[in-house]
Amino acid sequence: MVKVAIDVMGGDFGPEPILIGTLRALKYKKFEPLLVGDPEQIKQMAPKELLSVSKIVESSDVIGMAEAATDAMKRKDSSIFKAVNLVREGEADAVVSAGHSGASMSLSTVRIGRLDGVARPAIATLMPTHTEKKTLVLDVGANVDCKSEHLFQFAVMGEAYVKDMFGIENPKVGLLANGEEKSKGNEAVKQAHEKLKALDSFAGNVEGNNIFDGSVDVVVCDGFVGNVLLKTGEGVADAIYQYMKTEIKKSPITIFAALIMKKVFKSLKKHIDYAEYGGAPLLGIKGCTIISHGKSNSKAIKNAIFQAVDYVESGVNKHIENSLKQ
Repeated sequence: MVKVAIDVMGGDFGPEPILIGTLRALKYKKFEPLLVGDPEQIKQMAPKELLSVSKIVESSDVIGMAEAATDAMKRKDSSIFKAVNLVREGEADAVVSAGHSGASMSLSTVRIGRLDGVARPAIATLMPTHTEKKTLVLDVGANVDCKSEHLFQFAVMGEAYVKDMFGIENPKVGLLANGEEKSKGNEAVKQAHEKLKALDSFAGNVEGNNIFDGSVDVVVCDGFVGNVLLKTGEGVADAIYQYMKTEIKKSPITIFAALIMKKVFKSLKKHIDYAEYGGAPLLGIKGCTIISHGKSNSKAIKNAIFQAVDYVESGVNKHIENSLKQ
């Protein structure tokens, strides 16, 4: 059975939504929860049915969102340090944390270690399209400056991930640039384009709009561009949704139309809701780390745990190592 170390203390709203999300996940998937945090708070807030099937791992420190990620290495009694260390010691298979993303990333990279052949792990996230499929984008924040070989490895990791996690047999991989021509992009992007020609899955350069049109399955970029893209996408999606709500209230006709279109609006909200995805995997480490949003509710935590269990069971890490060797 997959063992998941859950950072109970890391989220913006305290332990309660994380504990409830863990219990909700247990109703649909078999896994062993290792609840890392303050035992008193966990026992006070956790439902009895969760406590009966969980192990509590004590920690007395929490790394705040405003604190430096570099402090994480020194604070060995923090909940995220202890959760990551459980994977390092072989006592857990995966980590789920809605805490400090920089601490989660740096601790996972250093304490758990990188897969053979991986120079830099990358954070991957799913972006919605106007079709039923999603686009995997990486890196979205782990590596601000990247060389062409890093972008090449991101492509290999992303391709393996969508094959194993979503069953896409022949995924298309695009390299994000400021134009479709191979001459576009900075020097790292141009060099990466030449390297990526070795992959049968490489579809060439793509532009920002291609992320949302479903034309490719994986989009590769450096962490600076990827993080700006992610935050911009979240902001635009929320702005459109809020604009629609405001306009609907302006006249009886639009209110009536909204009632007819209720299912469409509900579907749109679900499509852009981060809670539907749960979190972003850190690809390229020897275990599994799912980095969740700080504002994660119980639904997001449930889905993050689902993602962690599926990741471990898929064998994607072995696939990544074998692909890089080739």
